[in-house]
Amino acid sequence: MKLFDPGFEPEEVITHPRHQAAQAHLVPLIERVRACRSPQDGYELQQDLLRHILEVEDHRNALSQAVKRMRAGKAPQVGAPEPQSGLDASDIKTWILERELCERVARQFRSIGDALAWRAFNHDRRYILALCRNAPPGIMAGKAGLKTELETVESHWRDNGQFALMHDLTYCLRIGDITVWQDDGPHTYEIKTNARYRNAVQEQRIATAYEAIRTGSALPGDNPRERLHDIDTPLLTHMELLQTATQRAAKDGIFAAKMPGSRALIAVDLHGVVGQGWTTEEFGQRLARQWNAARRRARIGDQPDLNMHATSLDSVSRDPLRVPWGVYPLHPIAAARLIGDVMTFAVETSGPSLAADLTTRDIPAQWVRPPGTEDLVAGEVLMEMHSRAEWRIPNGLTAKLSRTLQLRRSEMDRYLIELLDQDCWAAGIRHLLLSPDTSDRPWPVFRDEGHTWL
Repeated sequence: MKLFDPGFEPEEVITHPRHQAAQAHLVPLIERVRACRSPQDGYELQQDLLRHILEVEDHRNALSQAVKRMRAGKAPQVGAPEPQSGLDASDIKTWILERELCERVARQFRSIGDALAWRAFNHDRRYILALCRNAPPGIMAGKAGLKTELETVESHWRDNGQFALMHDLTYCLRIGDITVWQDDGPHTYEIKTNARYRNAVQEQRIATAYEAIRTGSALPGDNPRERLHDIDTPLLTHMELLQTATQRAAKDGIFAAKMPGSRALIAVDLHGVVGQGWTTEEFGQRLARQWNAARRRARIGDQPDLNMHATSLDSVSRDPLRVPWGVYPLHPIAAARLIGDVMTFAVETSGPSLAADLTTRDIPAQWVRPPGTEDLVAGEVLMEMHSRAEWRIPNGLTAKLSRTLQLRRSEMDRYLIELLDQDCWAAGIRHLLLSPDTSDRPWPVFRDEGHTWL
């Protein structure tokens, strides 16, 4: 697991003035996301978020230019932001650190944009799954067309009192430029500086995304087998354990526990660690001892090369499928610490144990990832689940269905990082296995997610 870029110490990042300032800003921003009740709330929050992101990206662009000049043997350009770290300004590593801090902080602010998107869509995962299917956004500062997008946002608010969310302020919304909440619901638009130059391809992707949400047709992309599937089971999680973990880690430095579903959880809070006064060696020993004990209690420690884990570490605005920490039911300070990696948590399971759990629930499952395999790759199959079902059809005959579902990285990550209740998760798998309408590449969406996410 990687937290910091090679050559940088954690203290250089966490104690950096820019990082600490961002932590102070994140808490009230999270509180405002959760308090959003009207278009005006969303509009005003977006204006402040826009200011934060443009400021840090402007600095990142200038620092990147300074690094390029120094690599060419030149001095940083006139007007370049002064390093805030207090390190040697003649050393290029100091300027690289400053640039990387800006990249990290910009992602942290974008995670607030992701939380605002989830809030605006009323925590309906279908919109995120449909609208995330494009290349990630680039740097917003200096973007061609930004002025036109800002004018469009202003006109919707000024003329109609409508909230228009800018997708570039998020990481999870990648199709279209803005989404406007109108009387009949959300509408996503592609914005062009010159209205004569329409982007027919992107407009078609918008139409495809909304059709997939309405009818369950194919999601945007090259694979027509990828479709949304509504699961008529309420989403259930073990968020109460994560709440306990973040509270205890903030006080004790480390918290580790067995959790239901053949899983173990560990949380580490750097403020709590500092408060214990441990040496680096003592911290490492305590971390290993508590984590290994939790894994043993969960019976997942015997074959570590068959284990899977998901972590909060350095994850914000990297995976559009992840629920942003800002809407997790945690204290705003805990959520801000997770965003800034001041606090981290990980959940781990044994693949064979997970397959055995499903098999006991009458879902025959087999862990197919071989031991000793390197890091996960996109699209890799981890587990296969099987079913056979029969239906009586009107002509008196019997229809038979045999199906195999393949578990891949995204669904494993969701099971772990969202602390899904295993019975709930298994019910979703059973639904997909037994439904004759299930596509070859289903994306399940459980009912009543708004009861879980704030």
